[in-house]
Amino acid sequence: MRYGHIKRFIRFLPIFAAIALFLSGCSLLQESTPINDGDSGLTVYFIDVGQADSTLIVCDGETMLIDGGNAADSDLIYSFLRSHGVKRLDYIVATHAHEDHVGGLSGALNYATADTALCPVTEYDSRAFNSFDKYLGEQGKVITVPSHGDAFKLGGADVMIVAPVQKFDDPNNTSIVMKITYGSTSFLFTGDAERESEQAILEAGYDISATVLKVGHHGSDTSTTYPFLREIMPQYAVISCGDGNSYGHPHENTLSRLRDADVVLYRTDMQGTVTCRSDGRTVSIEVERNADAVTNPTVLSEDEDYYIGNTNSMKFHRPSCSGLPAEANRVLFDTRGAAVSAGYDPCGRCKP
Repeated sequence: MRYGHIKRFIRFLPIFAAIALFLSGCSLLQESTPINDGDSGLTVYFIDVGQADSTLIVCDGETMLIDGGNAADSDLIYSFLRSHGVKRLDYIVATHAHEDHVGGLSGALNYATADTALCPVTEYDSRAFNSFDKYLGEQGKVITVPSHGDAFKLGGADVMIVAPVQKFDDPNNTSIVMKITYGSTSFLFTGDAERESEQAILEAGYDISATVLKVGHHGSDTSTTYPFLREIMPQYAVISCGDGNSYGHPHENTLSRLRDADVVLYRTDMQGTVTCRSDGRTVSIEVERNADAVTNPTVLSEDEDYYIGNTNSMKFHRPSCSGLPAEANRVLFDTRGAAVSAGYDPCGRCKP
C-alpha cells in the first residue's frame, strides 16, 4: 500500500470504528428484549390459557413459570415467553400432573432453558406429563419434588412452599401451593388444591395472608373454603378459567365467598391476561380487555337485604329459605359479610 493510501486510511479510522460500534449496538438491540419491559420490581402475568392455568413471574430479572396450560397452549406459551424476552427460566413449576397445568410447559422448554423444575411427582401416566419430563431431560434437568417449608429467593422476592403438607390420592390436592412475598406485598398461588389440602395448610400454621390470591381450581366450589379465605384475606383475586366452560367455573358459591371477603376479582375468561405489578408497597393491576367488566355480580334480590342465622347450626339463610330455624334460634344480619365474620356458614339449600 502506498504511503498516501495509508495516510487516507488512518484519517478515516475513527469513522470506520464509529460505524462498527453502531452496527454492533444495533445487533445487540435486535437480539435481546429487556425482561419485564425494563420495569423494576415484581410483575406477575396471569396468562389467558382458557380453561387452564399459567402464570409468568418476573422479579429483578429472574423468572418463574408456574404451569403452562393445556398441551394445545404450547405455542401460546412459547410466543408469550418470546415476546417478553424470557429465554431462561430460573424455575419452571408444574403445580400438579393434570394436563391443564403441565401440558403447555413443553412449549416453554422449546424456547427457554430451565434451571430448576419443581413438581409434586416425578412420574405420571399421561402424554402431557411425559412430554414435560422428556424436554427437561433434553436440557439435562430432572424434576425436583419440593417439601412444604422449603424457601428460596426469586430476585428480591421470597418464595415459600406451603403445600402439599401430606400425601393425597387426588392429584388436585398434591398441588404445590406457594407464597411469594415482595416487600409488604404478597401473592398466594394455589394450583388446584381443594378443601382437604387447604385444611392441612391451616393446621400446619403457615402464614398465608396475601395481597393477591390465585383462586384455587379455576373457581371450583371444592376450593377457596371460608376458613382458608379468612386466613388469606386478599385484596385482589384472579380466577383463570375458560369462557363458557363445561365445568361451570367459577362456581357461584366461590364467587359468593369472595364477595363476602370484599375481594376485588379479576377473571381471565372475561378480561384476558391479567398483569399485576408490585413495587414492594402496592400492587397495580392491568387487564387485556374489559377493564370495567362486572366480574362478581351479587345475586341477592332487592327484597332480601338481610340474612337470618341459626344459632344452633351456625348456618345463615335467605329470608325466603324453606329451612329457616325456629324464632328462638334466629339472629339477624344486615349483610352477608356480617354473618361470615360472626362465624356463620351459608345454607346449602338457599345458597345465600
